[in-house]
Formats: sequence, structure tokens, C-alpha cells
Amino acid sequence: MLAGVSWTTSPQQAARTALQSVISARALTKAYGAFRAVDGISFDVAPGESFGLLGPNGAGKSTTMKMIGGVSQRTSGELSIMGLDPNEYGPEVRAHLGVVPQQDNLDEELRVRENLLAYGRYFGLPKTYLQPKADELLEFAQLTDKAGARVDALSGGMKRRLTIARSLINDPKILLLDEPTTGLDPQARHILWDRLFRLKEAGVTLILTTHYMDEAEQLCDRLIVVDKGTIMAEGSPAALIREHSTREVVEMRFGSERNTTVAAELDGIGERLETLPDRVLIYADDGEAALEAVTSRGLRPITSLVRRSSLEDVFLRLTGRSLVD
Repeated sequence: MLAGVSWTTSPQQAARTALQSVISARALTKAYGAFRAVDGISFDVAPGESFGLLGPNGAGKSTTMKMIGGVSQRTSGELSIMGLDPNEYGPEVRAHLGVVPQQDNLDEELRVRENLLAYGRYFGLPKTYLQPKADELLEFAQLTDKAGARVDALSGGMKRRLTIARSLINDPKILLLDEPTTGLDPQARHILWDRLFRLKEAGVTLILTTHYMDEAEQLCDRLIVVDKGTIMAEGSPAALIREHSTREVVEMRFGSERNTTVAAELDGIGERLETLPDRVLIYADDGEAALEAVTSRGLRPITSLVRRSSLEDVFLRLTGRSLVD
């Protein structure tokens, strides 16, 4: 759905949709004084779906997650989590959620396994359940050999996996992941992605925020592109790319002082042209042919790259700026 589109769903239809969804939001808003961090967004998440919120820092993604998690009350609109309003049934909602915050908040005074056991006691879970569950989760997170290690001795990727393992101690139906791989190296990211794939295969509903387009493409069945608290577009990664971009993109650098002037000489090549401070982008179905057309005009970029379109290009088309701006 695009921002600004009004909802014409009848109350009966809305009720049926809410029953079919584990999360249902309508005109969800969070305001801080005159500032609207989340500005009337609407979406549904189906059971077992991996659903993403893609956007730059400050887009309203984390605020939305806090409202879903029942730790921040909405200003207006409707929100249902497994049929319950988190404003009224916060503890009941949180009992069925697993939460992976943006920053790891592990107890560094405790050992790795002790972190799982201590967290489980917050849910009132008995030791007879927690002992085998902790072992199961350590194996899932590939941390069995670190069970007795100090948390501060773990790598960043290990801490992230431990945080995810901890969030699963209560067998949640929904797992909320806020920027799950920020700060991790590529190998650690791929290991984490594999763990999340396994959870999805087990039927856990995943809700994740990210500003990494490759992560969104890898992990999300469907996502919303969020900017300044509003939804710019919604759909599967592949569908969004088909709708808002071309099959390929040519990235060229002519030098920061020349990019703008050279762009004027590229008219007619490809379907669309974007001039960014550090590079020029040509959108075309055949990137190699577009690059040949550039060189045939006597233009020689310092660097050039032909790649497939990504969600970064979708965001650039919708907002006129990069995800990392």
C-alpha cells in the first residue's frame, strides 16, 4: 500500500483480517508532541511470515517495534497482537513474544548458560523446563562449547546469537528483531541469517527492522518501506524491485567534480538516470548495453559496475535519497 491511500475496508472485513493475522495495525501513530515518529501506518502479518520494516535510521522502525512489543503505548490507531491489544494486555502479549533489541543487553556478570536460565525465570518457568531448554538453545546457537564462558569473552557474532537464544527461552510465537546484524562482519551475519531461516522453517513469525537491503532481500517474505514515519511501499522484495526499478543498474564514477556535468551527456541511455554526490546511476534492463552506449559517446568513467537492482534502488526511487543518508 502507498502512503496516503485511504482504507475502505469494512469493519467486518477488518475483523476477519485481524483474526487471520498475528499482527494487525490500522492507522498506527506514535507522536512526541508535534513530532510524529510513526504517522498512521497500516499492515498485517500472517502466522509464520518473515516480515520486514526497511528504512533509514529515524524512519520509525524501532518505535513501531516498541508498540508491537507493548513497551510503548500508541498515540492513536488500532493494534492487535494475536488478537490482543498490547496497550491493555501488555504482559499477556509479551509472554508470547521474543525480543532481540538493537543493542545486546546480556548480563556480563553471568556465564553464557546462566544468562538463559536467569532470563527464563522472568517468565516464571520451572527449572525442570529451563535446564534442558537452555541446552537445546545453546546447541541451536552453536554455543554449546561456550556454555561456561564469560559473556565478555564472546565475539560480537556469538553475543548476537546468545541474545537470540535468550529471546527463545519462552518458546515465543513471534520474534521481534531490531537491526539484528548491525556491527557484525559478513561471516557472522550469514551464520545469524541461517539461524533465523531455521526459526522460520519451525513456524516462528519473524518481524525485523533493518536498513540493510541485502538482509531484507534474504530474510523477508514481505516488507514495508518506511520513511519519516510513513509507508512508501509494501510487497515482497522481488515485487517491489520489479515495480519500482529496472532489472539492472550501471554505477559509474567520473570524479566528484564531474559527475553532475557528465550526467547531462547521458540523456537517452537507459530508462532512468540518478545523479548522486559520489556516482551516477543508469537504470536499464541491459546494463552492459547501457555501459557500451556510455563509452560510445566518448565518456570514460573512472570506475563502472553493472549489477542487479536492489531494494536500495527502490528506496532511492521512492524518496530521492539513499538508505544510508
